[in-house]
Amino acid sequence: QVQLAESGGGLVQSGGSLRLSCAASGRAFSDYTMGWFRQAPGKEREFVGGITWSGRSTYYADSVKGRFTISRDNAKNTVTLQMNSLKPEDTAVYYCAAGPKYRSVVVKEVRDYDYWGQGTQVTVSS
Repeated sequence: QVQLAESGGGLVQSGGSLRLSCAASGRAFSDYTMGWFRQAPGKEREFVGGITWSGRSTYYADSVKGRFTISRDNAKNTVTLQMNSLKPEDTAVYYCAAGPKYRSVVVKEVRDYDYWGQGTQVTVSS
């Protein structure tokens, strides 16, 4: 089992940057695909991006491609989401999640992820 805790959310102006971190505890963090999702008020939770267990492959939603970057440090049991050029439509609660083990490609569906953090609020003002 994996426990996840996000940090780094906050209020930022449009065009600004934030860096979210997700700290994992428990066994075998390095085995899992890690994903970032977000949920805005009144909307369904949506995939933002993910990284495979090895870190060799990443995948991003079209809405954030070129602006967001995911990385992981398996030695430190952390995954980060660097968010640049933020827009008001990026406002949401952001969640990290642990998904399937040993996949060579990133999975994008909420149902594919078994462990979730509590979320961190990101608010982008215009």
